Formats: sequence, C-alpha cells, structure tokens
Amino acid sequence: MKRSRRGILFILSAPSGAGKTTLSRAALQRIEGLEASVSLTTRKPREGESDGVDYRFVSPADFERVRREGGLAEWAEVFDAHYGTPREPLERAIATGRDLLLDIDIQGARQIWRRYPQDAVSVFVMPPSFADLEQRLRRRATEDEKAIRERLQRAWQEASAFPEYNYLIINVDRERSLGELACVVEAERLRVGRLRPEFVPWKR
Repeated sequence: MKRSRRGILFILSAPSGAGKTTLSRAALQRIEGLEASVSLTTRKPREGESDGVDYRFVSPADFERVRREGGLAEWAEVFDAHYGTPREPLERAIATGRDLLLDIDIQGARQIWRRYPQDAVSVFVMPPSFADLEQRLRRRATEDEKAIRERLQRAWQEASAFPEYNYLIINVDRERSLGELACVVEAERLRVGRLRPEFVPWKR
C-alpha cells in the first residue's frame, strides 16, 4: 500500500571538514527515494564539481536577481560567497510527496525550518573531535593557513548550534553514519503526522 503523505526536507549541516558532503553524496546514492536539492552559489567550482549537480554556479548579479524576486527559500553569505536554495523545487517536492536532501549551513537551516516547520527535519553532523576536524581540513590541501584558521574558528561557533537540530550524528565512520542517517529518513517517513488527511489504511 502506498502511503499518501507530504514530502520531507531533510537538512544536513555540519562544521566545515566534518564529512558532510561525502555523507550527503553517499546518502543520495544509497537511500532510496532521496533526491538532491541543488543550491545556487556565487563561488567558483572546485575540482570535481559539476554545474547543476553539486551546485548551480551563478554570477553575483544573477544571484541577487533571484533573491530579490523571492525565488530563494534561504540564502547566506559564507566566506565571501553567497549560497541559496531555490524555493520552487522545495514546494513542488513537498506537494508531490518527494523527499529532498538539503546540504546547507546553519544560517540556511534556520531559515528553512522557520519557513517549513512541519516539513523540515534537521540533522547535524559532527566530527569525533576538534583535532580530527583540523586534520581533515589540512588533508584537503585546498586552502592556505589563513583560510584554514578562519574555518576552524567558524567550526567552533557552528558546533554550538547542534542543540537546535532534531538529530545528531557523530561522523566517526562513514558507513555507520550513513546507516544512522538512513534510520532517520525511514523513521520520519513513517510518522503518522505526515500522512495526508484523506489517507485511509484500508476501506470496507
């Protein structure tokens, strides 16, 4: 029997370097029925990123136009670049019973759960320790020492926000973390409160 329910917006946030992007990509591949929400950004693509898959890379002028026209469900400025989530795909997914994964920062997460309080589920991903986080950032070797220090400072600030979230995953092992995220997704899909009013389990 197919359940008639609204779609769910699964928010995934973490300090930079906690492994959120790796976890998000694995979840999209292995959790059935979970789709990506593709954000807009004004930053340049990193090695291995594809336009329309990882992000939609736009100019600052185009980003501002979409924001001004009310086309973003959330937006934030992070490390001199702007990021935002298009509003229309979220509302279409909720209306049609499809589940989206939003890989966004804390500022954006707060905007999403204020706008969609009944349809958003938030998950915060933490590294096992701050020392582990620093090692991960240095292993990436994509930024200079000043940028790494800025990210570490921001990570301290972001980590304090985890009590605002519905769920917390300590990302020691990717497979374990993926299993925990899959459990969150399945449990939220089974909530009676998400069923449409007209849904009846069986009929005489």
